[in-house]
Amino acid sequence: MGGENLPYEPINLEKIKTYSLLDRKSKVEIGDFAGRWQKGGNFRDFISSLPRILAGKDFRQVVEAVVVAVEARRPVVFAMGAHVLKCGLSPIVIDLMERGIVSAVALNGAGIIHDFELALAGKTSEEVEAGLSTGEFGMARETGEFLNGAIEKGVRDNLGIGAAVGRELLGLNPPYGDYSLLAAAYRLKLPATVHIAIGTDIIHMHPRAKGAALGEGSHRDFKIFASVISNLHGGVYFNIGSAVVLPEVFLKALTLGRNLGHPLQQFTTVNMDFIKHYRPTQNVVNRPVSGGGQGYTLFGHHEIMLPLLAAAIIEELF
Repeated sequence: MGGENLPYEPINLEKIKTYSLLDRKSKVEIGDFAGRWQKGGNFRDFISSLPRILAGKDFRQVVEAVVVAVEARRPVVFAMGAHVLKCGLSPIVIDLMERGIVSAVALNGAGIIHDFELALAGKTSEEVEAGLSTGEFGMARETGEFLNGAIEKGVRDNLGIGAAVGRELLGLNPPYGDYSLLAAAYRLKLPATVHIAIGTDIIHMHPRAKGAALGEGSHRDFKIFASVISNLHGGVYFNIGSAVVLPEVFLKALTLGRNLGHPLQQFTTVNMDFIKHYRPTQNVVNRPVSGGGQGYTLFGHHEIMLPLLAAAIIEELF
């Protein structure tokens, strides 16, 4: 069929309206571009050289939010998956706690396992495949006995899991105790809470595990965590490497605080991970700040991003 049978003629572009590029608002300007690195420069020079675009801009704003919160004596909370400890970042977090920057920490159940093993043996993280095939996975005697015993004793003394394990580690004075996040929190009298899911952690397989103690200890920690979050107004909440448990716990704690009338509208939330997950995006970055505040996502490996963030904050504060 010939072109003369087409229903439409090609549109005429001769009369379109245009404007000057120089008058147009643009999202990217060279004034926000990265600076060139000069050999011998210091860390502050490096931060200043980052582009003020996308994640570079977000990173600066997160640093500024922490600085403002610390100077105003508002909470900065680190909720962390166990991978943060396995990446060798305990010294970074403990330093932030000792400097008065991080005011509370929350862990999942695996966090106390790596924290204890690092403190006692200076090593952690077994080869799962090798142990799984023989039935030996998770059966380290000291880990199961110490942690279950500390939790059970702590519940008798009206302590949550975090404080119970921290107290017992301090009393044990293990060879590598300076690397224990929970011992540092107990020493500094900072809230350290642990939020478990029964059956997810190796210590639940050991004969000394008591469901009543695990449940009671973690529930006490949830109530302590909810108290911390109730005071988050003006503060900063970090979810670092937890894809499910801690984002869910945070949302419930936030609901409790608002239900009880606490002013929780203006605060900053930050999710840090190397891939995108549904719950951290919704329950940390989006939903909590929908009525006010700001949520950020910083993608990258913890072993690079967390030291970078900590150094940038310290440079601004001290």
